[in-house]
Amino acid sequence: MNLTWIDWAVVVIAFSLMLYGVMLGKKFMHNVADFLAAGRSAGRYLISVAMGMSMLGAITIVGEFQIFYKSGFCMKFWELSMSLAILIVTVSGWVIYRFRQTRSLTLAQFFEARYSRNFRVFAGLVAYLSGLINFGIFPSVGANFFIYYCNFPLTFSLLGIEFSTYAVSMIILLLISLYFVFAGGQVAVIIADFIQGVFTNAVFVIILIYLVFVFDWNHIFQGLSSAPENASLINPFKTSQVEDFNFWYFLIGLIGIIYCTMSWQGSQAYNTSARSAHEAKMAQVLSNWRNFPRNIFLMFVPVIAFMIMNHVDFAPLAQNVNAILSGVDSNELKSQLTVPLVLLQILPVGLIGAFAAVMLAAFIGTHDTYLHSWGSIFIQDVIMPFRKKPFKKEEHLRVLRLSIIGVAIFIFFFSLIFKQSQHIYLFFAITGAIFTGGSGAVIIGGLYWKRGTTAAAWSAMLTGSTIAVSGIIIHQIYEGFFINGQWFWGIAMVASTIVYITVSLLGKQKVYNLDKLLHRGEYEIKDEMKIIDTVPSRGWKMLGMGKEFTKGDKFIYILSYTWIFIWTGVFIIGTIYNLTHPVTDSIWMTYWKYYVYIYIIASAAVVIWFSIGGFIDLKMMFKRLSTMERDDQDDGFLGERS
Repeated sequence: MNLTWIDWAVVVIAFSLMLYGVMLGKKFMHNVADFLAAGRSAGRYLISVAMGMSMLGAITIVGEFQIFYKSGFCMKFWELSMSLAILIVTVSGWVIYRFRQTRSLTLAQFFEARYSRNFRVFAGLVAYLSGLINFGIFPSVGANFFIYYCNFPLTFSLLGIEFSTYAVSMIILLLISLYFVFAGGQVAVIIADFIQGVFTNAVFVIILIYLVFVFDWNHIFQGLSSAPENASLINPFKTSQVEDFNFWYFLIGLIGIIYCTMSWQGSQAYNTSARSAHEAKMAQVLSNWRNFPRNIFLMFVPVIAFMIMNHVDFAPLAQNVNAILSGVDSNELKSQLTVPLVLLQILPVGLIGAFAAVMLAAFIGTHDTYLHSWGSIFIQDVIMPFRKKPFKKEEHLRVLRLSIIGVAIFIFFFSLIFKQSQHIYLFFAITGAIFTGGSGAVIIGGLYWKRGTTAAAWSAMLTGSTIAVSGIIIHQIYEGFFINGQWFWGIAMVASTIVYITVSLLGKQKVYNLDKLLHRGEYEIKDEMKIIDTVPSRGWKMLGMGKEFTKGDKFIYILSYTWIFIWTGVFIIGTIYNLTHPVTDSIWMTYWKYYVYIYIIASAAVVIWFSIGGFIDLKMMFKRLSTMERDDQDDGFLGERS
């Protein structure tokens, strides 16, 4: 095995902390709203850190390693163009704020209230199927990582029977994730994900500090310079020959940030777990900071890996990695394993185990959240709308758990059977587009446009899903088809938007009562914080800060604006200068050196800041869950109760 007893001790300690968090939250889960939305009792830091972990799966880490191993530093420059859009989306509360006002437990519950019950069922089914297919490769990627990183044998014998380590690894990992969900629903998930998030971000910063002290920037420069001239990993203006993960990949992603806000339901429970719409909005703003450790780690580690694999001074290490990869048949699997295997060669004892623990936490953090989400969506949005009366509480919890088991069984067999041909993030884009391609138009139109119609919602959803499914089929038939998954997603978004607007305008004109949907005015609910829903025109309110903002809230907003505006300025000035002056790769390398240093320092500060805030929120959530009055009819059922 590649891990020493010290490494395994780190893994065991980290897992024990996660398990303790689950057991701690178990006693606070009492009804369906607790299981689905943690009693709507979580604060901003708790949600931000936990949700960040739910979105950072083992598959996400491997997928981003693939991206930056191909693109190097360059795509981080183009990502700066996305920063302002992300800030506007988060500080304005775009979609998130209004959805929380609806008090819906799932997105499709909102669809029923805004459109129709039949559309809720259809949308819930599309979201469920899209999520299952997208989720289907998660166990495979995680199991393969642990097999090769830990150097487990591909098969082993027990009682004279030969077992596949791959299959058994998936079963064990899925059973752990299932226990986390079953122990206390979203209450347990949010606690476990928070603990995992704190641990993971701390390890990211420690490994980054180790790497910048061990490896010389001249070596990094020389290693990256071995890339072809027009596929530079240093100069973002020399990337015309970079395949898949180029400027257009991120431009479509930029559109998707705005269009698909809250569309993807893999972590839908977090959209409903905040104690108020304001806390949900602040959690989204904080996500801009939360991702610092993750983003710099997932970019810098593949850069180091590329240097190791391509610099003559590290040839022995590269040979060790290639020797392992030579025994792997699949080119896609080789691509997934390259960076983790390089880490295995360069990290010291202790940090090897810490990274294994991070991958275990990331696997569990995404799987418990996704199992919870897709299992809940099937019951809440596909089964319940057909019922004439609601489930009894215990019955409801039982069928939710059975549905979650069904999701686990499906993804296990999908991972056993499906042969992946595209890179992970291209697979994500095309499978996710089955739902998000059309749902973005449906969500935005439903929350912000009084004239959006049910017919338009049906038409947009059908358009997006048809384009995405066609793309999946084409790629299974024609491997290497010239339109990749990201482009199919972009086509689906544009087509669905045009269809939604056109059908709404051509159909029967009807004005929908948004005040009732959003619980505003005469429909306002007591004890829900009153928020000004439009952006005022004077003073601090021009920046989206209303009367409900404390001094601390305003400080976070101003700090967020300042940070983003500085980097947006760097992007604008850098772009203009590069288009008008020759800029050498060595100058770009100096820029990237300071970029990495700045983000490592900022990441260390974020880890401390968010850990303190998160533990305070955790304490407050326990207090609220211990004293709050619960309504067992708060279960997502919208029909008449007998």
